[in-house]
Amino acid sequence: MASSHNSSPVPQSNSSDTFFKKEVDATKRFRPVQSLPDVCPKEPTGNPNKLHDSPSLVVDQQRWTIYHSKVNLPAALNDPRLAKRESDFFTKTWGVDFVDTEVTPSFYLPQITKEHFALYQQEITPREKVHERCKNICTSKDTFDRTLLHTHDKSRTDLEQVPKIFMKPDFALEDSVTFNAVLPWSHFSTAGGKGNRDAASSKLLQEKLSHYLDIVEVNIAHQISLRSEAFFHAMTSQHELQDYLRKTSQAVKLLREKIAKIDKVMCEGSLRVLRLSLTRNNCIKAYNKLKLMATVHQTQPTVQLLLSTSEYVGALDLIATTQEVLQQELQGIHSFRHLGSQLCELEKLIDKMMIAEFSTYARNDLNRPLEDDCQILEEERLVSLVFGLLKQRKLNFYEIYGDEMINTAKNIIKQCVVNTVSQIEEIDTEVVIKLADQMRMMNFPQWFDLLKNIFSKFTIFLKRVKATLNTIRSVVFLVLDKNQKNRDLEDTLQKNSAKESMVDSEVAYLTHEGMFISDAFGDRELPAGAANSASQRNTSPNSEPCSSDSVSEPECATDSSSSKEHTSSSVTPGGVEMMISDDMKLTDLELVRLANNIQELLYNASDICHDRSVKFLMARAKDGFLEKLNSNEFVTLSRLMEGFILDTEQICGRKSMSLRGALQSQANRFVNRFHEERKTKLSLLLDNERWKQAEVPAEFQDLVDSVSDGRISPPEKKPTATEERKPAEFLIVEGQKYATVGTVLLLIRIILEYCQCVDNIPSITTDMLTRLSDLLKYFNSRSCQLVLGAGALQVVGLKTITTKNLALSSRCLQLIVHYIPIIRAHFEARLQPKQFSMLRHFDHITKDYHDHVAEISAKLVAIMDSLFDKLLSKYEVKAPVPSACFRNICKQMAKMHEAIYDLLPEEQTQMLFLRINASYKLHLKRQLAHLNVVNDGGPLNGLVTSDVAFYTGNLQALKGLNNLDLNMAEIWEQKR
Repeated sequence: MASSHNSSPVPQSNSSDTFFKKEVDATKRFRPVQSLPDVCPKEPTGNPNKLHDSPSLVVDQQRWTIYHSKVNLPAALNDPRLAKRESDFFTKTWGVDFVDTEVTPSFYLPQITKEHFALYQQEITPREKVHERCKNICTSKDTFDRTLLHTHDKSRTDLEQVPKIFMKPDFALEDSVTFNAVLPWSHFSTAGGKGNRDAASSKLLQEKLSHYLDIVEVNIAHQISLRSEAFFHAMTSQHELQDYLRKTSQAVKLLREKIAKIDKVMCEGSLRVLRLSLTRNNCIKAYNKLKLMATVHQTQPTVQLLLSTSEYVGALDLIATTQEVLQQELQGIHSFRHLGSQLCELEKLIDKMMIAEFSTYARNDLNRPLEDDCQILEEERLVSLVFGLLKQRKLNFYEIYGDEMINTAKNIIKQCVVNTVSQIEEIDTEVVIKLADQMRMMNFPQWFDLLKNIFSKFTIFLKRVKATLNTIRSVVFLVLDKNQKNRDLEDTLQKNSAKESMVDSEVAYLTHEGMFISDAFGDRELPAGAANSASQRNTSPNSEPCSSDSVSEPECATDSSSSKEHTSSSVTPGGVEMMISDDMKLTDLELVRLANNIQELLYNASDICHDRSVKFLMARAKDGFLEKLNSNEFVTLSRLMEGFILDTEQICGRKSMSLRGALQSQANRFVNRFHEERKTKLSLLLDNERWKQAEVPAEFQDLVDSVSDGRISPPEKKPTATEERKPAEFLIVEGQKYATVGTVLLLIRIILEYCQCVDNIPSITTDMLTRLSDLLKYFNSRSCQLVLGAGALQVVGLKTITTKNLALSSRCLQLIVHYIPIIRAHFEARLQPKQFSMLRHFDHITKDYHDHVAEISAKLVAIMDSLFDKLLSKYEVKAPVPSACFRNICKQMAKMHEAIYDLLPEEQTQMLFLRINASYKLHLKRQLAHLNVVNDGGPLNGLVTSDVAFYTGNLQALKGLNNLDLNMAEIWEQKR
């Protein structure tokens, strides 16, 4: 049973209130005592867990202990390393940052209540009662005390006669003051006549002192008499006491010898090992501290070396690390008191150097020869500069690059003009000094080549700017991504620490409750965090944090302090690898704003190139040079500018409106001049047009043939042999013959020029549509004035407007109407949906042309109508048959048919003669009614029938009219 009781792992307690606690190692329960700094050496004596022991008789008497220290406590507490005097002991010991905090209750100390003292009160109460009872019984002692008190009062009265000076504990006759007080010099004066008096006084003094001596001796004897029994008992036991002391001395001596042997054999070596180990650790710390100081001492030369190779980021990191080491590891080192301020000044100098270096880099990057190579100039250097500027929060460095872009754009144009002028022999640079004047002396091909060269240089310039700015933005985005990863890592660490703290608190609670961790968790496995924390708690406190052979403790501290600045490797789009540290003090908002500003700088580069190009164009357009360009030259110029605009939009990703606006302005001027020239040309053609059918050259037929399937495209060039084809009599359009005048052929070419101009310059589509509508309206109105209005009689000098002129004019209008839907579709394909409303102009023009054709047809009918009215009004029904009136009418009808048949299509000719026939029947019917000739089969009716049959036969004999339904029965009045 005893063995089982002793083997119990849980200690037993007599009280139910006692807490069961797990055994804890003594080295873990108590922290080692720390000595005051720089007061006395730490020399262990005895207990390895303590640095100081109390005096021991076992230890050699000559051995030094802290009790031999002559340094007082105030001197120990006044730390000379502190900058000011602290108010209390704690701040003197632990520094000015020490604050009172609430002490957490220990899990190892139980909560004491009154119930814990209940057992003690039960045990002590009977003893207290017995003690009080014994005090009441012992009364004889009081009588003895009163007698003793009375005797004491009597002796006290006698002692009061003795002066107090003799009773002082520091009484000594060596003291002159005491000596003069006891033996006054006045009693020993040898002055003349006073010798007898002095002798008497000396005798009296001697008697007084003898009296004082007797009083003291009597009191001493009285006291001895009171304690005589004890005195004699002590005297009798003196010999026995001496025997005891002798034996004790021998035992103590023997014990000392044994303890000395034990100390020499078992303790001295271990203590020496501990002492040497402590000395070794102190030496290692001192060595590492000196090594760290030597490293810090080399900071400035190292920074100078890094700056000589433009390693600004490395220099800044070294300065930051050195500043941190000075504030943490080497704080208070007198020799480094000025190093912090020197490093701050050096950091400011690096800021200025980086800005100057970036300005130089931007100048060299933008001013290098503009070739097809668009590689980044010294990408590693650029990344280092940008990273250093971001580290120092110099976020406006991109403005330097923007200023250099403006200067470079100016220099590009200037250099291109100088190079081009130097190659032109016609320009004398000594006479014409200004570059603008020299440029204005160029012809269009020379100036066009110059502009093309400028645009190509600007394109390469923008590509270089884009590559450089993309590299800068990539650095900014890498820093931004690193910040995001750091936040995610911190969140993960916080979650893990929260879980670990929960496990630690649970383990501590179970330990406080006297339970084992294995008993609490049972068969469950501890979480990884709890296992790690438990293993850390089980680590011996005497184990060194860093091995002396590899890394020392100060080095570990330095590594831990510098580990706050973790670095990660990132690669830019150009393949440059760089290390990003965590000491970037830039927020995400600042980084995003900086990235947007850099992107805006790329847009500004495009705007700068466009603005400089606009100024170059305006300088050349001062003398009206651009307005004097022909259509081909302007189209070539427009295509070049449109191509440059599209290239810049593709490179920079945003439209720049300055050059586009300048092109639109010049295009508007070109459109006005283009339209005025062609309108003037058309007016001159119409004024000289004699309205006769013109032959159609082969080139015009080819031009018409190119407009196929409703699409307008320039004609393909024929071989030289085919260009000798003879002109055709008619213009063949989709299988139909069109007899035209020369003006309409040229008008068709002009219309196609408008359409081709829209293809070449899409920005002028709306203006061209308006101008083309105006041109078509002008042709319609002017041709109406000349033909229907007979204006050609005065303008050209025609004698009369014949039916052939009218028919030819109608056919020309029909040809134009045929092309209006094609023109409309051509413009519709190039207009924006919101501009489709402008197409209504073509609808109005088509209606006007159809009305004009209808008026011409009505004019032809009106001509025959007046002829019928004139001839039939004189018609008489008499022999011979056919009558002269009908023969004349048939003759005029034949002339009319001969004039229009080759000009108008057969369908239109039939429709026209049906209308003429209707007019003829109306006039004949009126005349017959006037002559009272009716359809009664009489002689007059027979004569009229013979004339009508003659008219019908002649009319149907005309070409294309044989199947015409004349319906001559309508000439007779219907019987009612």
